[in-house]
Amino acid sequence: MVRVRFAPSPTGYLHIGSARTFIFNWLFARKQKGTMILRIDDTDVERNTQASLDSIFDGLKWLGLGWDEFYRQSERGELYAKAAWAIFDKDLAYRDFTPMTAGGEDKSGDAKAAWLCNPGMRELTREESDRRANAGEPFVLRFRVPRDPERVVSFSDLVYGDQSKSTADIEDFALLRSNGGVTYHHASCVDDADLQISHIVRGQDHLSNTFKHILIFEALGVEAPRFAHLPLLTAPDGAKLSKRKHGPVVSVTTYRDAGFLPQSYINFLCLLGWNPKDNREKMSIEELVEAFTFDGVNRANAVVNFSEEDPIDPKALWLNSQHIYALSVPELAAAIAPVFTAAGYQFDEAKLLKITPLIQERIKTLNDAVGAADFFFVDELAPYDPAELTPQKGDAAMALRVLEAGRTALETAEFNHDGLDSVLRAQAAALGVKAGQMFQPIRVAVCGRKVAPPLFETLEVLGRDTCLKRIDQAVLKLK
Repeated sequence: MVRVRFAPSPTGYLHIGSARTFIFNWLFARKQKGTMILRIDDTDVERNTQASLDSIFDGLKWLGLGWDEFYRQSERGELYAKAAWAIFDKDLAYRDFTPMTAGGEDKSGDAKAAWLCNPGMRELTREESDRRANAGEPFVLRFRVPRDPERVVSFSDLVYGDQSKSTADIEDFALLRSNGGVTYHHASCVDDADLQISHIVRGQDHLSNTFKHILIFEALGVEAPRFAHLPLLTAPDGAKLSKRKHGPVVSVTTYRDAGFLPQSYINFLCLLGWNPKDNREKMSIEELVEAFTFDGVNRANAVVNFSEEDPIDPKALWLNSQHIYALSVPELAAAIAPVFTAAGYQFDEAKLLKITPLIQERIKTLNDAVGAADFFFVDELAPYDPAELTPQKGDAAMALRVLEAGRTALETAEFNHDGLDSVLRAQAAALGVKAGQMFQPIRVAVCGRKVAPPLFETLEVLGRDTCLKRIDQAVLKLK
């Protein structure tokens, strides 16, 4: 049974690299009919914040993929302590009583010993170690890394292939801190063993930790999970994406607040460092599940393109427009309704369903809907330049004749596409102007802009009274 986990630490908002890790875990679990686990790694009490935890949940909730089981490390401390002392009882860990400076540095002065191990502590007899501990002397519980020069820790990564490292290059890392708190390495491995995680899918920056983790799994007496490390995400200059350096660019909620559909953002993140082995780019969630394999994950880091002026990757914007185009009208109407509400517009569902198809191919984000359709919801148009009423290769006098004739036609026209098309083309012919010269002044008059949705459908949604009123106002502007 495939069991995977996503284990964020609540020390900052949900990073897009973390979101991609969650998505890849989720896709693999769903394809294999397995279990997706969310585990909050909140043992770093000093750095954890409620705001960060809320951000993680907000981001994951917006993605909408969900999980099957949920755990918090802060509620599992007894499990970690029990496992650490079980390792100690096997003589695979030892107490290190080395005094530390205020900054946490070893006072022994032996840099090599401080990094790799402290022989004086590693070789303490059990009796001496117990005596000093019972006397209340503080200590760190360290893993006793094998010092056999022939010993090599190795594993086969599902992305990066065969990996190995001599134990001569692995330090005696801590399992428990001097205050009794658990370290990341120990808590993570104990949880993975206890929760029977089958595959650990995480960022490439954790690959070097894996050698230590394999040693912990061995000490716990369990088989290590399979590992798949994912390429990192970088800025255009090649620098690793950083919350501190790049700010909101790396936050999932930046894209949410910019008006992205969650399914398009998931699609975008998947294409950062993975491809489906064909030419597809726009893919539904179902298609991503079906296509996902670790064979498709690249080893090279993936670049997120952005600038100081625009934090949004152009590829992400294009994908979002494609997903918007693919929505049904009711789906898109439901998605943009909160945008209009947040902008302070009031509307009924029936009207929004009529407007939605008119703007669907004109917007790249949900937020664009307001700029594309605000004139449908206001009593008075925003001020516009009367010169925009002048048709191409025409003048203000032509604009005035067109608007007055158009108004007369609209007073009795059937207010549907065919009826409006017929009477306005007939009026253009009667005036001796081209159809475009007839349509532009009317479009600007009723919409307040030259670029707007299809004219006849727009007139129909606005209704006769509103159209006549706005044309009258445009005539006054020209006069």
